[in-house]
Amino acid sequence: MQIDPKELPMPKLHDHLLSAVAPRPIAFVSTVDRDGNVNLSPFSFFNVFGSNPPIMIFSPARSGRTGATKNTHDNVKVVPECVVNIAHYDMLYQMNLAAGMYPKGMNEFEKSGLTAVPSAKVKPPRVGECYVSFECKVNQVIETGEAGGAGNLIICEVVMLHINDSVLDSEGSIDPFKMNYIARMGKQNWCRVGPENIFSVPSFKMGNELGMGFDHLPEGVRYSKYLSGNDLAQLAACDKIPTEKELFDTRDVEEIQVVVRNHGHDFISFEKEMHLLAKQEIEQSNLWLAWKILMIVEYTRESLTS
Repeated sequence: MQIDPKELPMPKLHDHLLSAVAPRPIAFVSTVDRDGNVNLSPFSFFNVFGSNPPIMIFSPARSGRTGATKNTHDNVKVVPECVVNIAHYDMLYQMNLAAGMYPKGMNEFEKSGLTAVPSAKVKPPRVGECYVSFECKVNQVIETGEAGGAGNLIICEVVMLHINDSVLDSEGSIDPFKMNYIARMGKQNWCRVGPENIFSVPSFKMGNELGMGFDHLPEGVRYSKYLSGNDLAQLAACDKIPTEKELFDTRDVEEIQVVVRNHGHDFISFEKEMHLLAKQEIEQSNLWLAWKILMIVEYTRESLTS
């Protein structure tokens, strides 16, 4: 399906955008108006965009129905300060209460039962129940349009961080296993990031180690019917391929010997079973053994065609 956004009704386009770009973190933002009235509201158009200086951007978009601006947008135009609080699952429904379309001047801290804690450097209070809060000065407001659904980018600089000690690990870093994150998806759907959803992926951003890449994978491995793109990428992240001499110690691996005994007479069947065995090792992060299994197949292929 190919869609020109200009040909879609705005509600449908909004639905596609929010359902595709997900999950989105939540900026639970507190502001004050000219008279000091406090406002608290969550926004899923949000992320961090720099660390030097530390910049966050969120967007209280105009109402899709009326085109009206939100109280948060109006407040930062007159008092250019805010606190970006990071909500978590144990306060999800209280945060959802604060999202109600209350009249201007209504205090959502009181409506949601959340605790307003005085900030150190800005006028709006922070949310006491949040594990992490960022006091911010608003640097710029970019209004992308005046029609319903138009964004209002609030570009703010962090001037003070508040981190609850309970979510720190032994090295003093925020532990994702303790944050109990929540994130917004499309329609009325949310997701919760628990321990079972968190995993690590090696990073090459430091430039000290680079994988060989797909272009250096043996053809029989690269075009395997049994290995996924993710499987191949983990293999391609390695910096070398086992030599034939390095396969010597695989003679004691029982799983390999079982495949050899049962399928060694039929190369196609042998290749399939060995690739499936390698896939299991990849899933258990045993990449070097997976490479050895795959290269047994490649050296066998070479001997059959030479």
